[in-house]
Amino acid sequence: MSESRSQAVRATAIRPEIIDDKSPHCILFILSRLSLYRAHTPDEPFFIGLNGVQGAGKTTLVSALQATLQKEGLETLVCSIDDLYLTHSDQLALAQQYPDNELVQHRGEPGKMFLPFCILFPFSSLLAGRKEGEGETLTGYFPGTHDMNLARELFAALRTSSPTLIPSYDKSLFSGSGDRLPSSSWTPVNQPSQPKIQVIIFEGWCVGFRALSAAAVEAKYASSLSSPDSTLQKHKLEHLLFVNEKLREYDVMTDTFNAFLHIDAQETGFVYEWRLEQEAQLRREKGMGMSDEQVVRFVDGYYPAYELFTGGVREGVLRGKGREGAQLRLVVGRDRRVVEVVRV
Repeated sequence: MSESRSQAVRATAIRPEIIDDKSPHCILFILSRLSLYRAHTPDEPFFIGLNGVQGAGKTTLVSALQATLQKEGLETLVCSIDDLYLTHSDQLALAQQYPDNELVQHRGEPGKMFLPFCILFPFSSLLAGRKEGEGETLTGYFPGTHDMNLARELFAALRTSSPTLIPSYDKSLFSGSGDRLPSSSWTPVNQPSQPKIQVIIFEGWCVGFRALSAAAVEAKYASSLSSPDSTLQKHKLEHLLFVNEKLREYDVMTDTFNAFLHIDAQETGFVYEWRLEQEAQLRREKGMGMSDEQVVRFVDGYYPAYELFTGGVREGVLRGKGREGAQLRLVVGRDRRVVEVVRV
């Protein structure tokens, strides 16, 4: 473990405090972008992508945004990328297809669930039924474990305001490995008896990540070899390139967004401290939770995604003419409070 990680472990863990000082900035931004969108696209719903660094208060923000937009008379739907997972059987088959890829086969404690380099599972998916700020069981899968046909069908239906069902995934099934629920349990929207969805918020800690060029991945990997804090060096370059290539398939969702919200951290390494705080709280209140060493190994499992793709999100996710200024980046400090607001 690097010295900085050790310092994080030794830091005194306090009760995490999630502050909603973000929604006022976001609401003004959303309404202004929506007004511009309505001027030339009056009938189609408005898609918002939301990327929130784990532990920074994303769940609190999403709830506040939905409630506020509803009060503005805007029928608002919140979707999460984790509800697009493959079925459990397909997930297992996919893992078995790449048995030599350590990013797929690595298992973590507790519970010996999958703990791979999991770009595309949101932080909230780690334990069904817990609120943000509580501890998680280790589970997750790498890019390619989402049903992209389902994603395309869902986004196409929402774009045309067609009657459809919002998929649902239960992370507690199969001892925490999870499985998609039957369609009878999905949420109907845009039905004849329902108001049409006007705003869609699609959220996840990795939403908006875009693949890099192979040369860029190779350069980041080479640089990591001389950096003791980098988690990239713990993995094979070929495995990082594999994950990067899989990420290209997700542009079908990212390219749909009309606006983008990015809840960033002054230092991405804060996620270690925030995770330690959350597990310490869980141990105090419920007598269970990961040890400090387990927390560090846990965060190490997904931190390579931040090293590879956060820079691209900061530079801007949305592409094309007329999308200038369509991204809002809120930078939070160690206390999770907003310290900087940037239009991208």
